Amino acid sequence: MRTVYLGTSPFAAAILERLADSPHHPQLVVTRPDRPKGRGRRLQSPAVAETARALGIALDQPEDVNGEEARARIAAAAPDAVIVCAFGALIKEPLLSEHELLNVHPSLLPRWRGAAPVERAIMAGDAETGVAIMRLTAGLDSGPVCLLEREPIGSQDTYGSLALRLERLGGDLLVRALDERRPFVEQVEEGVTYAEKIGPEDRTLDPARDDAAQLDRVVRALTPHIGARLALADGSFLGVVAARPAEAVPADAAAPDAAAAPAPPPGALADRGGRLLLGAAGASALELLTVQPPGGRPMGAADYMRGRSLV
Repeated sequence: MRTVYLGTSPFAAAILERLADSPHHPQLVVTRPDRPKGRGRRLQSPAVAETARALGIALDQPEDVNGEEARARIAAAAPDAVIVCAFGALIKEPLLSEHELLNVHPSLLPRWRGAAPVERAIMAGDAETGVAIMRLTAGLDSGPVCLLEREPIGSQDTYGSLALRLERLGGDLLVRALDERRPFVEQVEEGVTYAEKIGPEDRTLDPARDDAAQLDRVVRALTPHIGARLALADGSFLGVVAARPAEAVPADAAAPDAAAAPAPPPGALADRGGRLLLGAAGASALELLTVQPPGGRPMGAADYMRGRSLV
């Protein structure tokens, strides 16, 4: 089957690799333009662009995928299906109606429609997620589904570990959908939730509101691609790279009083027997294992505490 692929993110790049290794190798890849990133503001290509170049697939990076020129390039490839995965821009008419558009969406639709389904599933404490292959329509991830498979979310899963499994599942599911051409079934409207894009407020831990278990889920949901952070008294932010609820850590035999000591007040950092604890709601505490000081590199909690006066 002749295909054209629309995607942008690293997740979409992994799906592209699987599609390219199938009989449905794309004739054309369409992604977003290069954008300045980082402190040096150098132009950087999307992950899908890099993958397409490595695979030797024709690449287009239009400012507007819905524009006449972009649509003409897609039409010239004569696709039987256009595959969309984490493209990052709204696809509108008439492009929606000019081709059959299949979307690879990493959630158990109708749960977690929207931009950040993997992160939101971890944050919410969901026991499972999955991948759906659906027909793209004008609604937000509301089109009919032809294939859906589930994937458990482990208690230690980060975005990185879960996304890796979903990439494999999604790639295989997409190829199956193209091979088997199963019928599409409309989504039910019960249980619809929306996975809003991750914003600065989502990254910032709120220990006055959330207990240690919820804070742990936020850290894991944003590791390693976005990163959670803790607001410090001077207005800067301490990055939190790895953490765990303190109650899940056995008492340190070398510091028997550490486990018995009360949790720090919500928002306070404390050295408890060589462990860096963040007080949280519900008299709980989050142990920070790896942190990133403002303007610095990630480091272990012990290195961070060295030379600092904590409670």
